[in-house]
Amino acid sequence: MEREQPVVAAFDFDGTLSTRDNVVPFLHRVAGLRTTLGAIGASALYVVTRARAQPIRDELKTDVVRRVFAGRDAGLVGDIADEFAADIVRRHLRADAVARAQWHREQGHRVVIVSASFGVYLRPVARQLGLDAVLATELEVGSDGRLTGRLTGANVRGAEKARRLDQWIEDWRTETPDARPVFVWAYGNDGGDRELWTRADRAVRIGRRASLKPA
Repeated sequence: MEREQPVVAAFDFDGTLSTRDNVVPFLHRVAGLRTTLGAIGASALYVVTRARAQPIRDELKTDVVRRVFAGRDAGLVGDIADEFAADIVRRHLRADAVARAQWHREQGHRVVIVSASFGVYLRPVARQLGLDAVLATELEVGSDGRLTGRLTGANVRGAEKARRLDQWIEDWRTETPDARPVFVWAYGNDGGDRELWTRADRAVRIGRRASLKPA
């Protein structure tokens, strides 16, 4: 019997697998409300008063990361991220989307998170859900074990989502050679997932209410 075509299901996280955006709540958990709001306000002023080399949302995020994380102990931030991830799993997951991810697992499909949220808390979430990989925005750690305030690579939004997914698929297929093309499902909830939907063989939009429909 001919083997089935390999399948990858790619899920956005904030607003898709999760009921909310998680970036600002994590900043709050790490730095406190006052520092977080101050960093966001200062970064917004900084970004709008200079010529932009990248999309405004990406530049704003990059500057907020610098203000909030630079110099913090990576291990301590990792401990906070583990607690934050446990809270997400307890209170902030979408039952419909999680059920869909589990359905893919039951079919033997590879299931990955592709998200602009931070990998430091998405990895423990993925482990608890039994997912295969996390392709997310990463915080750079210096040789001294402290966060540099920079990102490792790009913010995983828009076209970067599709690029990162293609790179992951290429690496996976190198480890498990197979000439058959990979069929890709992509689940998202907003315009930041548009390029991921375009790249997919089957695109699904998850609405604010419990609904899954073609994107």
